[in-house]
Amino acid sequence: MKLIKTLAAAAAAFVLGASAFAIDGTEIMTHVYDRQKPDFTKAAVQVTLSKNGKVEETRNVGEYGRCKNGLSDVVMIFLSPASVKDTRFLAKENDGKDDDKWIYLPSLKSTRRVAASDGSKAFVGTDFSYDDMSSRKVGDDTHELLKESEDKGNFKDLYVVKSTPKDPKSSQYLYRISYITKDAWIPTYIEMYDKKGKLLKVNEIKAIKKMPGNAGRVYNIPMENVMRNVQTGHETAMKMVNISVDQPVPDRNFTTDFLNTGK
Repeated sequence: MKLIKTLAAAAAAFVLGASAFAIDGTEIMTHVYDRQKPDFTKAAVQVTLSKNGKVEETRNVGEYGRCKNGLSDVVMIFLSPASVKDTRFLAKENDGKDDDKWIYLPSLKSTRRVAASDGSKAFVGTDFSYDDMSSRKVGDDTHELLKESEDKGNFKDLYVVKSTPKDPKSSQYLYRISYITKDAWIPTYIEMYDKKGKLLKVNEIKAIKKMPGNAGRVYNIPMENVMRNVQTGHETAMKMVNISVDQPVPDRNFTTDFLNTGK
């Protein structure tokens, strides 16, 4: 009888252990990638550059977003100060291949494509790289669920997932650790490690706002996003000053012609 009870207890423990891993890292990151996004967004964004807590520069940026056939496009127009005024950036997500990115530089009065080899370079002098300005495809990495519940920053009860590039040359990071909300599937805290395995940058979302859209949809919109380089003490904060969703934006706004002319 004692042996039977022991076997039963072992079986129960196995069942409980299996249920603890009912979802894996790849499933979680697939939810993140596939989460519902607005058809369109229009936003005014304040970008603040700081070093060791001291503000160096504040920028004003206009931003348009579009999600079409499950693929996201974004265009950013730098409005001030004079050092970056009229700089314009466009990123277009592709199915099954890397995003296309272009930038218009007023000093050159021309638009150039951002090459894949430029992915690790700073985006307009911020702590975001060009690659940070677009999302990686789920299949580009292996995803390991490290914890099912962890509190981090302003959010609680988060999944913790380690993402490692299948091709090390495809990413500037050795790996990333993401803390992901279970209700909205948003990575609210991402640790990015350099090729030596040292923590390089932390990307933290400070706040999320629920916004009603068309057809009864409700979107979870990140309102403040901070990228901090822990090795240099420099950080870039992007804060939504104003945003609207599902108000159509002309297709022309997501073209290189728009980058060239601003209209």
